[in-house]
Amino acid sequence: MNALLSLLTPDRQAARVVPPTGFTAQLTLFTSAAMAFLAVFALALSLASGRLADRWSGALAGTATIRISAPAEQMETQVAAVLALLGTTPGIASARALDQAEQRALLEPWFGPDLPVDALPLPRLIELTEATPGYDGEGLRQRLLAEAPGAVLDDHTRWRRPLAVAASRLRLLGLVSIILIAGATGAMITLAANAALSANLPVIKVLRLVGAKDSYIVRAFVRRFTLRALSGAAIGTVSAMIGVALLPRADDAGGFLTGLGFQGLGWFLPLLLPPLAGVVAFAATRIAAFRTLKGLT
Repeated sequence: MNALLSLLTPDRQAARVVPPTGFTAQLTLFTSAAMAFLAVFALALSLASGRLADRWSGALAGTATIRISAPAEQMETQVAAVLALLGTTPGIASARALDQAEQRALLEPWFGPDLPVDALPLPRLIELTEATPGYDGEGLRQRLLAEAPGAVLDDHTRWRRPLAVAASRLRLLGLVSIILIAGATGAMITLAANAALSANLPVIKVLRLVGAKDSYIVRAFVRRFTLRALSGAAIGTVSAMIGVALLPRADDAGGFLTGLGFQGLGWFLPLLLPPLAGVVAFAATRIAAFRTLKGLT
């Protein structure tokens, strides 16, 4: 904690140990900015994809479909029988048969608008809405089998479960991406700190000869590289947030690349990245500096 608080206390004499400009400064700034930029987009992609999967899963929840396949002369009879059966089934709020226009709209994305629905032996679809508490799915299947052999119940379970799993894994992917980016940032900052330490070895040796403590020398490097990483990450984060804000908004079709961004309090999540980069730079530089000084003894 004292080491972290020391970063807020300027020390011009200690700051002279580390050159303010040069290769290490540019490397640290660029690495922090680039990694923060990528982390913002990784976070936005994972959150947006998770929202999309949740939205699709929520749209399917509480609904089911009954598909009726029967000869043309028996179709209306079976549709009426199924609707009557659903009207007496506990746990079903409503049920209705889709007309040809609605079935054409469902098939249009795959077969185009000119599909001759009237001329094709398509099954009829009945959409039902589940009440609270819900219905007994297995019992309903047995009743349909007895009264309408051509009717098949689809409660959308096979669609909802993969979507729920996808949402959780996409969020996990975003977290793993941020961890990997933080690790790569720490590795690059360690290389830059080692380069600065090697370039300033004569100065460091003189400081130790005149009685400077290792903590004093380490503080100079840690402060410089932590502030550089914090500044670079702030630049990268702000740039990425501006880019995310300019992306297309979500549309009714639920396209994968629309609505890519943050919503509500989610806009505050990227603001955690610069402090995270500062902590990573602090730890990486501190470890590298103490390791180098230990090798001089």
